[in-house]
Amino acid sequence: MGVLSVSLDQWADDDINSMIEVGGNSYANAIYEAFLPEGYHKPHRDSSQEERADFIRSKYELQEFLKPSLRLVSNKGSLEATGSQKHTGSNVSLSASFNSEAGMVEFIGILKVKVIRGTKLAVRDLISSDPYVVLTLGQQKAKTSVIKRSLNPVWNEELKLSVPQQYGPLKLQMFDHDMLSKDDKMGDAEIDLQPMISAATAFGDPDLLADMQIGRWLKSPDNALARDSAVNVIGGKVKQEVSLRLQNVESGEVELELEWIPLNQ
Repeated sequence: MGVLSVSLDQWADDDINSMIEVGGNSYANAIYEAFLPEGYHKPHRDSSQEERADFIRSKYELQEFLKPSLRLVSNKGSLEATGSQKHTGSNVSLSASFNSEAGMVEFIGILKVKVIRGTKLAVRDLISSDPYVVLTLGQQKAKTSVIKRSLNPVWNEELKLSVPQQYGPLKLQMFDHDMLSKDDKMGDAEIDLQPMISAATAFGDPDLLADMQIGRWLKSPDNALARDSAVNVIGGKVKQEVSLRLQNVESGEVELELEWIPLNQ
């Protein structure tokens, strides 16, 4: 199985050459080079070994080209550093945050989460709320935009998170945005990723499958599902529609669409 490994160990010359020549996994590149500055020149076959090594470290270890909200910092150790680097031909200044004892982070896939809408959300201002959604997976966070004055907001926004080999539930939190005080909580919920990832693994390459249901996450008193959630192959993609009742709040539901992209696809 193809697994993306990111380590702060010493990179051998052969490792660097391999990563440059092959270009890495295309799905990984979509994440790790998402914020590559305009005009930045990636190393090529004739680049020096030092240039090639610097690029690999910037991409995978320092995560300089990764969306800031997705950057991973290990809980281990206490030495944390931040820095900035300006690249030739670009006015973009990049910041990096890393841990000297971060060790290895292994990803098995990318999770796309389309936050569709919320309904009957709780009032946190005088007669309405300014809601937004925060998704957390491990140490990664991603959030939607704020919808002003709405208890039935429609986002239709897609957020992306990389899924580590050892993953837990996807956590969703709803907040009311406040200009002058701390944002108010509007409920939370957890999404079990195991039914979708296990079903996708069992059935293999979805490009080879007809449109069909391959799994199901069942509503129960132990989860936040508003109704059973089916895992389907649609047009060669593994997708799951999820309707959640927000917990720890007076009222509110949220609708999501998940898409699973394994890194070995």
